[in-house]
Amino acid sequence: MNNQVKGSGLGSGKGLGKGGGQGRNNGGGFGSGGFCVCAKCGEKVPHQRGIKCTELKCPACNHTMVREELLKK
Repeated sequence: MNNQVKGSGLGSGKGLGKGGGQGRNNGGGFGSGGFCVCAKCGEKVPHQRGIKCTELKCPACNHTMVREELLKK
């Protein structure tokens, strides 16, 4: 004998999701334009798409470069 009970489908979910993602620049993505700047001597080079500024060394003093927008904060 089949004793399965079918529910009514009326759940009590509250839908309390907060959407905690950090969109756009708060997440660190600054787009393809802009410049990489040396925090030590101020040398500027154009940002290259697909290469993080922190992966580059300053051509003038060999210090690590950072994204220009980060120095303006």
